[in-house]
Amino acid sequence: MEIILDADVIISGERGTFDLKRWLASHAEEQFAIAAITVAELWHGVERATGTHRHSRERFLQAVINVLPIIPYTEQTAYHHARLWADLEGAGKMIGPYDLVVGATALERDAELATFNRKHFAKVPRLKVIEPT
Repeated sequence: MEIILDADVIISGERGTFDLKRWLASHAEEQFAIAAITVAELWHGVERATGTHRHSRERFLQAVINVLPIIPYTEQTAYHHARLWADLEGAGKMIGPYDLVVGATALERDAELATFNRKHFAKVPRLKVIEPT
């Protein structure tokens, strides 16, 4: 099974509030990946950081993207994104625009989504959400 990592999981690993490396190693049989939009969210954090914090954040992010496949936003992803957007908007259950893309990416690939924001992503029908421990 493929597991897509949400930005909050990677950020928690970078901040040291979650042992990302240990969790990934404990699920060695799984295939992990990150959505391209998540890479943008994480680079945004690097761009906003200053001083030594910026350097350490950039080094951590570079290490992550060097080992995890990045899933591109394709025409097929756009279809899933648009459908999910319309469904959630129509139901009055909208989530953030980047989270829509992450959710659509996971749905397109029939992948699980690892996030610490289970309640938020629970609004996405058919999305398999796991919370890392």
